[in-house]
Amino acid sequence: MLRMVALRLPQIALTLALLSLAAWFAIGLMPGDPASLALVSDPRLTAEDAARLRALHGLDQPLMARYLAWAGALLRGELGYSRLYAQPVADVLWPALRSTLVLVGSAVGLAALAGVALGGLAALRPRLAPLVDAVALLGQAMPGFWLGILLIILFAVWLGWLPAGGAPPPGEAGWPFLVLPVATIAFGQMAAYARHAAAALSAELHRPFITSARARGAGEGRILWRHALPNAGVPLLTLLALDAGALVSGALVTETVFARPGMGKLLYDSVMGNDYNLALLALLLVALVTMLATLAADLAQRWLDPRIGER
Repeated sequence: MLRMVALRLPQIALTLALLSLAAWFAIGLMPGDPASLALVSDPRLTAEDAARLRALHGLDQPLMARYLAWAGALLRGELGYSRLYAQPVADVLWPALRSTLVLVGSAVGLAALAGVALGGLAALRPRLAPLVDAVALLGQAMPGFWLGILLIILFAVWLGWLPAGGAPPPGEAGWPFLVLPVATIAFGQMAAYARHAAAALSAELHRPFITSARARGAGEGRILWRHALPNAGVPLLTLLALDAGALVSGALVTETVFARPGMGKLLYDSVMGNDYNLALLALLLVALVTMLATLAADLAQRWLDPRIGER
């Protein structure tokens, strides 16, 4: 496993470097720059003021020179400032990442547990498989924003049990503000895990070593969770890691519906607000989280099935 980590870390670093270079040039080739935007937003500024701003921030330099200067500062730990929030980028990124990781981690964990349980039920009781398929189809077909609105109307407006959204005030428990957004994300993700788990577990339950376990008198529950699930869990771990990484940036709809600050909303706001430094660093952070989640899934797969490392 250590050899795998040692091989993957340079690949992750190279991927981040190439992604940052491509994103930098894509942003740099877009019309307008911060100095031009400042000139448009403040009529008191003149063209000479804009030229001085470009020279002060190095915007009059070639794109490659600006990229190398930015990359060098990044390697020294200098993330720069956010033009949109008027704060250091680190002070904007870390709270948003922490908020999204709590939201996505809770939702994916709940979805995985519920999905695998439903998949196991469908594998053990084929008569219940159509019911599990119907629940999975409903979860995949229902838009997240629609489910979120329904949950807000039911639990926040009609029953008044939970807050409609936002962030908890200082000193107040945060879990009530998590329940509805976590349920919104988890219901859609649970559907995919249930269908994959049902298919994988059904295939494992017909393999010869399961027949041998039954012949030795093992119960169906032990056969499912002790013998079939470790083998069926290998592809499920890959799906789990890819979903966890994608949801870090893809929770925009849920974060918007529940007015919850996070990486998805931060990426959207930074792009729409022309805060290119913040947008680029947020993109790299999301890519890093995705690749680390994939690496963690590969390590877990090798732990579950050591034969993977021999292929």
